[in-house]
Amino acid sequence: MSNPAPEVPAVRLQGIGKRFPGVIANDNINIDVMRGTIHAIVGENGAGKSTLMKILYGVQRPDSGTIEVDGTQVSMGSPADAIKAGVGMVFQHFQLADNLTVLENVVLGAEKLHGIGGRARQRIVEISDSYSLGVEPDELVEDLGVGARQRVEILKVLYRGARTIILDEPTAVLVPQEVDELFGNLRGLKEEGLAVIFISHKLDEVLSVADEITVIRRGTTVTTVTDPSSVTARDLAELMVGSELPRASSEASTVTDEVLLSVQSLSLPGSGARPLLDDLSFDIHRGEILGIAGVEGNGQAELVEAIMGMRERATGSIRLIDTDLSSASTRQRRESGIGYIPEDRHRHGLLLDSPLWENRVLGHQGRPPSVKHGIVDKRAARQDTLRIIDEYDVRTPGPGVLARALSGGNQQKLIVGREMSGDPILLIAAHPTRGVDVGAQAAIWNHIKTARREGLAVLLISADLDELIGLSDRIEVILRGRFVGSFDPSDVTPQQLGSAMTGAGASA
Repeated sequence: MSNPAPEVPAVRLQGIGKRFPGVIANDNINIDVMRGTIHAIVGENGAGKSTLMKILYGVQRPDSGTIEVDGTQVSMGSPADAIKAGVGMVFQHFQLADNLTVLENVVLGAEKLHGIGGRARQRIVEISDSYSLGVEPDELVEDLGVGARQRVEILKVLYRGARTIILDEPTAVLVPQEVDELFGNLRGLKEEGLAVIFISHKLDEVLSVADEITVIRRGTTVTTVTDPSSVTARDLAELMVGSELPRASSEASTVTDEVLLSVQSLSLPGSGARPLLDDLSFDIHRGEILGIAGVEGNGQAELVEAIMGMRERATGSIRLIDTDLSSASTRQRRESGIGYIPEDRHRHGLLLDSPLWENRVLGHQGRPPSVKHGIVDKRAARQDTLRIIDEYDVRTPGPGVLARALSGGNQQKLIVGREMSGDPILLIAAHPTRGVDVGAQAAIWNHIKTARREGLAVLLISADLDELIGLSDRIEVILRGRFVGSFDPSDVTPQQLGSAMTGAGASA
């Protein structure tokens, strides 16, 4: 009697290589993803994870190597080929039309499968019930929360027949309760024999949900951990960066009695009856980090834009030390001493098709050392960009490289270096480590702590509750444009913050 055949992987990537001009993105990557498992892939920004997933999903073609799905070699020339092979992908930024219903979003582009009426509705309900997704076909997407939208995206790929699902940073904007719900859904998928490929920078979450973990560094596979219980988040981080990480140290409080930023009775009108910001008042002292926690869409972005002068307030005042900035322009506010790390680095932080030295000048056009007598000093700008590259460990060949060529983490470190170089009084850091790897995250955290030690006031907006708790001296929770709770980071849990953020918890 012959021995039974070994289990065939749901996905086998062998010898995958991909080169771009001057960059080796993937170099002989080998990964087996078994059916009925959650397989996490972790690595620094620029390690090659995104390129690898684009190859598997047919967005890019490999220069070398093979892809097998359920034992059959396939060629992924487009996402349509991937979907035909049973591979679906849920992107970090949802691809849903807010003004359409769940049903309309799900069937869009897949009308041939089950039509657009009763059969489609029945199939959506069947999938939702089978995997406990809790999706209602007739709900408008604009009425759904972030967690529900993500479940719609998962349902979309299941509707198209996916048996292997790639999730790119799926917990980036979820509160802890929504993360728990998502992980419950993923466990349901694997129990039904699906394979889930989970891309994340949140190593604690990876360890809690993954059955296997592949670490990628500099475009190649370092190892696959088949027993996640045998490693720690620190072990994974050190495998990712290839060296030992520095140990955390506790710091004495640097908060003084001097108020640097005072926001009083700030309101912003909304398009409907409810204002975007509703009578917000707070102070930030010298040497203090004030963290703002909230589910996206509850006023955090509008608060930052109001302080920066990007939105006109309805009522209220904004003072930086003794200067009333309530009616000042954005440029005047920056020149008064506000450093700004924007939420969307591509939209508000960088000129992607300009060299790094020009991006060093961006937002600081009126100040030395890059500008003299109102004229950009190209040589001085390049020299100061070299200083930032060195001090902030921006990994790039030089200041003439286009910003687009940098990984997300290195783009973010450049922005942090630029904003810290303007001698700010107040640093506004909006999601400063979103989408960056563990090495860049640690570096940016250290720079924010340095700002506090140097006597700046820091306003920190973040969806990463561990980041808020670890960095802040005080945390305010915002819900529907109002502060609903004030918390001491030394004795609050992410679950307590998550409850307040969703309106389920009482104020502290």
